[in-house]
Amino acid sequence: MAVSASMHLVKSRTPLACAKEESEYRVRHPENSSPNARVLVLGGTGRVGGSTAIALSNLRPDLRIIVAGRNREKGASMVTTLGGNSQFAEVDIENVKSLEAALKVMAAELVRASRSESNGEPERLRFYYYTAGTGGAGPTILATSFLLLGEEVAAYNKGEMIKLKPYSGMLNIDFGKGIGKRDVYLLNLPEVRSVHEVLGIPTVSARFGTAPFYWNWGMAAMTSLLPAEFLRDRSKVQELVQLFDPLVRAVDRIAGERVSMRVDLECSDGRNAVGIFSHRRLSVSVGNATAAFALAVLEGSTQPGVWFPEEPEGIAIEAREVLLKRAAQGTINFVMNRPPWMVESDPKELGLGIYV
Repeated sequence: MAVSASMHLVKSRTPLACAKEESEYRVRHPENSSPNARVLVLGGTGRVGGSTAIALSNLRPDLRIIVAGRNREKGASMVTTLGGNSQFAEVDIENVKSLEAALKVMAAELVRASRSESNGEPERLRFYYYTAGTGGAGPTILATSFLLLGEEVAAYNKGEMIKLKPYSGMLNIDFGKGIGKRDVYLLNLPEVRSVHEVLGIPTVSARFGTAPFYWNWGMAAMTSLLPAEFLRDRSKVQELVQLFDPLVRAVDRIAGERVSMRVDLECSDGRNAVGIFSHRRLSVSVGNATAAFALAVLEGSTQPGVWFPEEPEGIAIEAREVLLKRAAQGTINFVMNRPPWMVESDPKELGLGIYV
């Protein structure tokens, strides 16, 4: 579960074609873009917020970026990094989750492609997440993970919602090059319900895993040893976070902050498709993904209102490819709509070009 800065977008009505038209990562929407477009990055002095601001600056050098955060000294340093089109505003607000939205767009694209290329209907979609340690996010992701351990897992089986025990149902999943095979466990994530309802997939589930392996053991043990009411109590969870935080930070320095997301789609005619997104640094990848969505809004690729990322109104179908390319900058592995054997880290050849 990735954590990112939230953003506020401010647009004027003056038309403008996006800068650097030759870039493959830009979509032109002259009627909606603006030379005075500004983006306010809340939490912009933190790891993820700072990565978001830098990604926005790289993708749109002409964009005016307001970095908002609690630390004036860090804010001044970020403004120096970004250059003359940026400024600092002192505010205090918590970060919110974000990177998962990019995975939902990947899922929507897999479903769209399967319906256009296959005679069958999408039947089963599975989300898999992996993060080394806390991904460098520290107490924030730790608190979020502990709170989720107190929730029953909502999944769908042939159109029916089922409730499952959190951090159960372990699977060993191959995330491909740079990550390899990792154990993942059932977790209650919101994309399961939204993808079931929006994309009409009968069977949907989500799993998450971390490293080193004993963190997974510890989280599984917590669901058995601690009452669910305890794990739903934010004040008690915060006490747990403070207790474990020094150890977690020490391990994070060794584990790194690699992140990987995999989506598997199975169709009724036997066709299977996989999408994988892997990055060496969670904070940078979340920044890139958040910046990609911000630019999609500025360029008019979204409709007014509140939408799920997998809905056409949330991100126009024709803008999905550009959004995913922007979000995938710097990835160690990014593949879409491939058969499973093509993305395995160590496929076995049986002969005659046949792999298992």
